Amino acid sequence: MALQSMTGFARREGTSGRWRWAWELRSVNGKGLDLRLRFPPGLERMESDVRRLAGERFSRGNMQASLSVSAGESRIETVLNQEALSAVLALRDQLGGIIDPAPLQLDTLLAIRGIIEFRESEDGDEAIAARDSDIVEGLIAALADLRHMRETEGAALSRVLLDHVATIEGLTEVIERDPSRSPQEISTRLAAQVALLMDGSGKLDRDRLHAEAALLATKADLREEIDRLKAHVVAARDLLGKGGPVGRKLDFLAQEFNRESNTICSKSNAAAITAAGIELKVVIDQFREQVQNLE
Repeated sequence: MALQSMTGFARREGTSGRWRWAWELRSVNGKGLDLRLRFPPGLERMESDVRRLAGERFSRGNMQASLSVSAGESRIETVLNQEALSAVLALRDQLGGIIDPAPLQLDTLLAIRGIIEFRESEDGDEAIAARDSDIVEGLIAALADLRHMRETEGAALSRVLLDHVATIEGLTEVIERDPSRSPQEISTRLAAQVALLMDGSGKLDRDRLHAEAALLATKADLREEIDRLKAHVVAARDLLGKGGPVGRKLDFLAQEFNRESNTICSKSNAAAITAAGIELKVVIDQFREQVQNLE
């Protein structure tokens, strides 16, 4: 599966009979899949379809979907109020001996409120069903466009993240190869520190000092942190290669990367390792910042 960014935009529009419709989709970062929908009055019934179709294609992102629908042409029809007309005719008959019983003209009937009404004709059930089907097809196409945009950006993010992982791997190797980590260098440095302490005070127990120095040397060893960094590098490359919704897993790895780099900096007793550890923290922060954009 391809990696996806959580940001994207898509718009699809079309016509169905006399109706024109348009879908507009926007997606930004989110912890889960959060859909905010806007429909024209009367089309809220489509909400369940939109949520189902979006849920089948995306797992994370704050997404807005808005639908607009308008009639391309107005069709006016007349409606005759038969009851009102009958009442007017009955009244004319009742007043036939008082007023002129001339036949009613059309313009007269039009002037009487409630006799004849003009309204926009409504589509039949078949036409409405066809329109709604076309709108759903348009939504499917818009979701495909959105997914394509998210995957394109996801591919770009993957390249950036792989570069960061390579840098993390390189800095880990720098720390691993640093001469200050060699047993001979550690022994020489500790021996010098013990000699300095012994010169300053003859009351110190030499054997106790050597034991404490050996304990400190064990605690300062970076082998475990280096091995874990290497394992995290392998795991990160595996996730980026596998693709799919791996953003949360990569975010967890970023936290583990940061944990190891913090430990290395705290244990470091050499300027070169401290410098590499600080640079490592910077790259890890950049890695995690980019991971936040992945699904």
